[in-house]
Amino acid sequence: MLKITTPISEETIKSLKVGDSVLLSGRIVTARDAAHKLMVEEKPDFIREYLKDAVIYHCGPVVKQDAKGEWSFVSAGPTTSSREEPYQSTVIGEYGVRAVIGKGGMGPKTLAGLKEHGAVYLHAIGGSGSLTASRVKKVEKVFMMEEFGTPEAFWVVDVEDFPVIVTMDAHGNSLHAKILEESGKVYKELIGK
Repeated sequence: MLKITTPISEETIKSLKVGDSVLLSGRIVTARDAAHKLMVEEKPDFIREYLKDAVIYHCGPVVKQDAKGEWSFVSAGPTTSSREEPYQSTVIGEYGVRAVIGKGGMGPKTLAGLKEHGAVYLHAIGGSGSLTASRVKKVEKVFMMEEFGTPEAFWVVDVEDFPVIVTMDAHGNSLHAKILEESGKVYKELIGK
C-alpha cells in the first residue's frame, strides 16, 4: 500500500500504475456535474489554488454543521464518474489537477487527458460512505453551496489515509477498458458469436 500526500508531484503520479493501492492524505476538493460545467465554461479563479497538484473527488457528501458553525462529513461515498467525461480532461489541464477520485471509471477522452497532463484516476469503493467520511478530518471551505446546493458544491477538505486504487494511470492504461474488452470476449463466447 502506497502512501501519498497532496500536493502531488507529476513524478509521483507517473510512478503509479494500474492496480496500485493508495492511502491518500492531504487536500481534496469535491466536484460534481455543476462544478465541472462551471470550471469549463467560466474558469473561476476561486478554486484554482485548491486544485493545483491536488485531487478532485466525484462526491456529493452528506454533511452536518455543529453549534460553532463547523462542517463535518456524515457520508462521503463516490458518485459515478462517467457523467464528468465531457469535462474532465479540460479541467485536469486547466487547473493542474493530479488525480481524480470516483467510481466506475471514465472514458477515452479522460484517459488521454490523464496521459497528456500527468494525472491518474483513483477508484474509491462505492457503498462505504460513512467509512469514507471517517477519513475526512477537516472541512476547510465550501464554495457555491447557495448556488448549487450541498451535494454539488465545492467542498475543500483534508483527508487522512483515504483508500483508493489506481484504475487509470498517466501512461494510458485503463483497468476499466481492459475489463470491458475481456468481458466482451467472454460475452461473445457465451452467445456463440
